[in-house]
Amino acid sequence: MVFVIGNIIDIESAYISVKLSFDISKAKNLLNTFVLIKDESFQFIGEVEKIKAGVAMVKLVGELTNGKLLYGTIRRPSFKGEVYLVSRDYVPVILGSNSSEQGLKFGRASLYDTDIGVDVDSFFGSHFAIFGSTGSGKSCGLSRIMQNLFCNKTPKKAKIMIFDAYGEYKTAFQNLPGGIFKTYTTNIHSQDEILKVPLWLLTKDDIALLLNATTSSQLLIIDKALRFVNVFAKTTKEARDYKNSIIASALLDILLSGRNSVQIRDQVLAILAKYNTEDLNADTQIVQPGYIRTIKMCMAIDRDGKISAIEAVENRLQEFLIDDIELSLPDGSYKYTLEELLDSLEFALIDEGVWKSEDTFDSINFLKIRLQNLIKNDYSRYFDLDYASKVDFIKGIFKTSNGTEAQIVNYNINYIDDRFAKTITKIYSRLIFDYAKELEVRASEPVNIILEEAHRYVQNDSDIDVIGYNIFERICKEGRKYGVLMGFISQRPLELSETCISQCLNFLIFKMTHVRDLEFIKGSVPYITEEMLEKIKSLYPGSALAFGKSFNIPIAIDFEMPNPSPQSENAEIYRIWYS
Repeated sequence: MVFVIGNIIDIESAYISVKLSFDISKAKNLLNTFVLIKDESFQFIGEVEKIKAGVAMVKLVGELTNGKLLYGTIRRPSFKGEVYLVSRDYVPVILGSNSSEQGLKFGRASLYDTDIGVDVDSFFGSHFAIFGSTGSGKSCGLSRIMQNLFCNKTPKKAKIMIFDAYGEYKTAFQNLPGGIFKTYTTNIHSQDEILKVPLWLLTKDDIALLLNATTSSQLLIIDKALRFVNVFAKTTKEARDYKNSIIASALLDILLSGRNSVQIRDQVLAILAKYNTEDLNADTQIVQPGYIRTIKMCMAIDRDGKISAIEAVENRLQEFLIDDIELSLPDGSYKYTLEELLDSLEFALIDEGVWKSEDTFDSINFLKIRLQNLIKNDYSRYFDLDYASKVDFIKGIFKTSNGTEAQIVNYNINYIDDRFAKTITKIYSRLIFDYAKELEVRASEPVNIILEEAHRYVQNDSDIDVIGYNIFERICKEGRKYGVLMGFISQRPLELSETCISQCLNFLIFKMTHVRDLEFIKGSVPYITEEMLEKIKSLYPGSALAFGKSFNIPIAIDFEMPNPSPQSENAEIYRIWYS
């Protein structure tokens, strides 16, 4: 504090008017300087926003309690309050320039000529969001934060996963000291390690997302297919017996369906042509006194239009039936492939009797078509990996080629479509979340999951209608206590899940001008005001409005350019056109 600058002459909402006690024309510019208002036992901090005719308009920022600023005010000073100019030395206390051991430099508040730092716990220990229009500096801002984080005291136990929509962060992080960076790619022709999906660790919900299931009947089929794969992926007599029983049961349903003989014969032989075992197929023998015939021979239609040996076929099929088949879901203790899942799905379709109804068949057969397409295209390469348990797979994510642990793992998902990328990010997030929940010591291995272009994946989509929850929303609501923290980077916050945004405690908002996005931010982001929205519209590239748990007050921060920068620059049109 230097001196009293005037008297309070008006109090309105969060603003007070101060009649200045000196000639403002002969003093330094007071705009955006801080003042201290002392009123008996209360102390308020305000910021000078406007001066007119010797009267300063001061916005109340917060209250000083035990030397710390608490943002926001419930109380108001009285007209007896004394208004002091705050000295420059005290500005870092107000802004929260954290210089402690746990402090991390973010950038610089050039308006107040001071560095801005945050507490590592308060920022990375909470969900956060970074918004901004394209070219506003989001990628560079995140890169600078990470480079600052690792440039001095390396957080050797950090586990940060970045899902990189454009493959732009590799250049910014690959040369960080200590070999702490690891990258995966979806480019199957790259020299980098290919992203892998351990099919056997996926849950029923994951498979539903993978196959784009949309109905409860499709979920039931997926559940049954996974129970079958629990047996069919193993080459045991038990597995063969189960297959025989499923085929026999389906054939018996056809034989007893009441359809005409031609339809019955054609359906039975069609199923046996596609689904068969070495024990049960069209050439399976039916032994009767005096002669031996195959099932195919017994399905012949006589001159009266009847299947004369249908009873013999029924009796033979009855021999394959197993009563009370009870199968459990896979527990991740053994490997199975996409092809084995398809085999199990086909048997689930037979067992469910989808051939009885065209509508049911069309709905459920979609899953089979989707899985067949996945097997046939390049995406199947991501499912080709050696068996690993859940624990080993998660730990392997962060293992480098020389056996050390990486602290930043970058997934370049630029080479897959948005639908598949959304599924991949959900599967990985669910795996990490389940792993964290099963740790003996809660939150002992925190993981930060950062999603670039998050609006592509974290949406108000149909997951809740299909599987009952959205994994990102579940993590946002429950993940903090298990040490699973989300970071969302987006140029279109309007398309993001409102639930996820509402759980974020820190925000960095770079320049945005789109009216609907600003309206969404206003309605979804806590603490936002009209004044802050106006600031967001006028920010320049590389500058962000920062507010939330880690910041004493909303503050505009200028970020230094990262070195090296991510590959996020605009095309150099002039150079390319005229070179």
